[in-house]
Amino acid sequence: MRDLEQHSFQPRSDLAVEDEHVLPNQNKNGIVVHEREVEDITIVHVDIDEEGANRTGREPGKYLTLETLGIREKDTKLQASLIRVLSEEFQSFMGACGLDEKSSCLVIGLGNRDVTPDALGPKTVEQLLVTRHLFELGHMQNEDDYRDVSAMAPGVMGVTGIETSEVLFGIVEKTKPDFVVAVDALAARSIERVNATIQISDTGIHPGSGVQNARKQLNKQSLGVPVIGIGIPTVVDAVSITSDTIDFLFKHFGREVKDREKPASVLTPSGMTFGERKQLREEDLPDEIEREKYFGIVGTLEDEDKRKLIQEVLTPLGHNLMVTPKEVDTFMEDMANVVAESLNIAFHKTITVESSGHYTH
Repeated sequence: MRDLEQHSFQPRSDLAVEDEHVLPNQNKNGIVVHEREVEDITIVHVDIDEEGANRTGREPGKYLTLETLGIREKDTKLQASLIRVLSEEFQSFMGACGLDEKSSCLVIGLGNRDVTPDALGPKTVEQLLVTRHLFELGHMQNEDDYRDVSAMAPGVMGVTGIETSEVLFGIVEKTKPDFVVAVDALAARSIERVNATIQISDTGIHPGSGVQNARKQLNKQSLGVPVIGIGIPTVVDAVSITSDTIDFLFKHFGREVKDREKPASVLTPSGMTFGERKQLREEDLPDEIEREKYFGIVGTLEDEDKRKLIQEVLTPLGHNLMVTPKEVDTFMEDMANVVAESLNIAFHKTITVESSGHYTH
C-alpha cells in the first residue's frame, strides 16, 4: 500500500456540519457551534470567523443546519413540523443578516430541472408566491402583508452556454433586489445526511462545488447584494458510501459482540428489528484490537486515511460515482414543497403554516 499522505483527498461535501473541525457545542479557534432539538429536528448553528475559515477552508459567516432522518419517510406530520420550524428559523436568519420585512427579494432556483437530484431549485421557485409585478404595476393590495418577491431558474451553463453568475448579475443590476436567496441541491459526505438535511448560510453558494464542477461563486462580492444560500444534499460519492459502510460493519460487529452477553438476545433472530429502525451508535464501535481482528490493516486506519485509500482505489478505475437514492423523484417533489411553503411563510406576513398549502401545488 502506497503512502496515503501523498494523495490529496478533497471531501465532497457542501455541509459545514460535516467539517472535521466543527464539533457539537464547540466555542474555540474561530468556530462557534450551538446544537438543540425541536420536535425531532436537530438544529445546529455554526459561526465561522476568519480564523475558523483558515482552518476549515470555508467562507466565514453563519451556517444553520436542520436535520431529521424521518423526512425521508414521507411523514406528512413531520413535514408540517419542518415547514413551521424552517420558516421560523429562516425569519430569524434574515433578521440576523440585517434584513427587515420590507426588504425585497430575488429567489434563484439553481440546478438542472431535467436531472432529478439537481432539480430542487427549479421545482422550488415554481411554487413561490411572487409579487414584484404586482408592486410594480400598483395592483398590490395590503402591501404591508406581503414582501416584494421575484423568482427565476437560470438553468445551467451546459444548457444555456452562459455562466450563471453572469445571468444573475444582469438580473440583479436591473431589478435591484435588497437580497438574493439561492436554492440548490448539495453533495454530502455522509449517507445519513442525504435527503435528511437542510442548510442555510449567509456566505452565498458555490454551484457545482460538491461534484467538483465548480462555477463562479454567488455571494455579496459577485452580485453586490447579500446572498443567502439554501441547500439540501441529494447526492453522495462512492468513497463516502464505502467508508460509511465499513464504519457500519465495525459498529454492527461491536453491537453483536456486546449483545451476546445478554440472555434475551439468544431468543432474537439475527437481523430482526420487529418494525423498529435499527440504529448504530459510536458506543457500538469496537476497540482497535477487535477492528484489526475482523478487518486487518483497514480496521486500524483513521477515518481520513481510510477515505484516502478508498479514493486511491476507486478513482483510477472510474468508479467514484455520485449516487442518489432511488426515491429521489418523490423526495424532490416533497422537499421543493417544504422549502417553498417555508419561504412563503417567512416572506409574507399574511401567509401562515395553516394556509401555506393553498399557495403551492
